[in-house]
Amino acid sequence: MTHQELVEKAFEAMKNAYAPYSNYHVGAALLTKDGTVYKGANIENASYGATNCGERTAVFAAYANGVRQKDIEALAIVSDGEKLAAPCGICRQVLSELLLPDTPIILCNHREYKETNIQELLPMMFGPEDL
Repeated sequence: MTHQELVEKAFEAMKNAYAPYSNYHVGAALLTKDGTVYKGANIENASYGATNCGERTAVFAAYANGVRQKDIEALAIVSDGEKLAAPCGICRQVLSELLLPDTPIILCNHREYKETNIQELLPMMFGPEDL
């Protein structure tokens, strides 16, 4: 599967976002090395702390099904925002532990496209080796 096809899967996932408060929709699609795709969307809650972002939803779904760092090929994150969406701080911390440092992360909205990785998004990461 190409990265563009993975982005299309993320846009499909975005249709399932539940964002009645922010009206900001995010979709994510995680591709494993065996070709399986795990999708996620942001799910808001009136208590914002209980909200789950789209990328964490996809990564957690993959991990809940036995996927681990070494199994992940790429992650696409899309939004309907005006600016290119990038993971929030909580998501960056989660991705820094659950993805390999050089795993491709594709960011996209309806106008822009950028490939990056968690090393670029979160320099000087805090992880298990720091405990």
